[in-house]
Amino acid sequence: MTEPLVELRGVTVSFPGVEALQDASIRFFPGEVHALMGQNGAGKSTVVKVLTGVNAPASGEVLLDGESVVLNSPAASRDLGIATVFQDIELGHRLSVAENIMLGNEPRGRFGIDWRALRTSASEQLARLGLADLDPRTRLDALTPPVQQLVAIARAMVGDPRVVLLDEPTSSLEPADVNRLFKVVRQLRDSGVAVVFVSHFLEQVYAISDRITVLRDGRVVGEFATDDIDRAELISKMLGQDFEELQALGSQRRAHQQDPEGPPVLVARDIGRDGEFEATHLELFPGEIVALAGLRGSGRTELARLLTATDRSESGALLVAGRPVTRSGPGAGLRRRLVLSPENRHLGGVIESMSISDNIMLALQANRGWGRPVSRQERQETVEWYIEVLGIGDVRPETLVGTLSGGAQQKVLLARWLATRPRVLVLDEPTKGIDIAAKLAIQKQIAHLADEGMAVVFISSELDEVVRLGDRIVVLKDRRKIGELSNGPGVSVDTVVELIAADDDTA
Repeated sequence: MTEPLVELRGVTVSFPGVEALQDASIRFFPGEVHALMGQNGAGKSTVVKVLTGVNAPASGEVLLDGESVVLNSPAASRDLGIATVFQDIELGHRLSVAENIMLGNEPRGRFGIDWRALRTSASEQLARLGLADLDPRTRLDALTPPVQQLVAIARAMVGDPRVVLLDEPTSSLEPADVNRLFKVVRQLRDSGVAVVFVSHFLEQVYAISDRITVLRDGRVVGEFATDDIDRAELISKMLGQDFEELQALGSQRRAHQQDPEGPPVLVARDIGRDGEFEATHLELFPGEIVALAGLRGSGRTELARLLTATDRSESGALLVAGRPVTRSGPGAGLRRRLVLSPENRHLGGVIESMSISDNIMLALQANRGWGRPVSRQERQETVEWYIEVLGIGDVRPETLVGTLSGGAQQKVLLARWLATRPRVLVLDEPTKGIDIAAKLAIQKQIAHLADEGMAVVFISSELDEVVRLGDRIVVLKDRRKIGELSNGPGVSVDTVVELIAADDDTA
């Protein structure tokens, strides 16, 4: 068997309070496309950062051609023939395409940079990506994001690297651009380059990879030949449960009316957004929980933002209580009592430097307008009521949110949105990163809200939560709706897994 070109052997990477990688051993072979798979926080990006010299291992070693090497900076990594394309495009937007591609590798003559040679070399790299018609003198900020991504890839190709790391390279690409990229990836593989491919798109992983390593919670779950692991098994490895065990989950489910009466409170009629989510139809009824299921990259957050008018739909119509929503943005949705609680409670969520009281009242005050301040009495009654009802803890309203646990912070965020008395409440990963007791408390509160007549959209990566709470389960993959399940005795976690893993759309 061919020896690995690059190898992580027993690598541990530690940050304060967490081990991002734990005793990880991964082999990358020449002439192969090796996919890294796992949920958020699994350790994929940490592997990439170790290989690029950004994160230094606390223990273990990195080997190149069987010899231990020290990757203590991105420059050291590049000097050893390791090139990287990160998910976030790291380019100079005011520079030309040619300047970006050749940055750090500019050809020089007697009087400085040889601009003609620079543009010629850049054009050669663009031609490899099927962009021979792109003028290398064009400023980068004049290009669309997909073309900018291809320019970033062209820059990585300079110097004929031996290892190419692609961290979510297709996240902003259209299908035609993905096919163009995959053509180049196959050329690199066939020339003996080791390609590391990080992606959440299952179909793309199966289309391009030869080998898959699954990571979970900073540990390597296993290494598999792509042809030897099917989609259902791969998903179960990523989620941390065997496929047989998944079949036993979801037996406990709250008693709730399965067929809501009356008209829908929200109708999403063929709403969608180019490059973010394929146009789809969805109705929400009062007293109903609709759960969105799918892996990262499936479009759950994108659909949530469209349902709450946070992002403008480029097609169809969004109706609340029969009336169209004509504006977009967080304020527009809030005025129609459409509320989105975001996945990241630190970005767009709680403000840790503010008190519990200020955090809870923020959305209500913003909705009323700062010219109509909430009275001191209403503020006190509202905050104290939610602290008690949601079980935020033995705290004072003046307590800074940054001093609270993750579970308590999540409850403060939930209180903020409930204070606005929403018609539709969309919760994006409300139980992520919190302890079991807090998870159960939030799940019970969500069920109670639905029992009181609120329409709830619930997003969770934990499929047992999806099955336990959802009256209906909408299954997403690759930024489109692929199926919808009416929950009941015949629906369990494996039902959802099988639908996600299916080759053919069942929508």
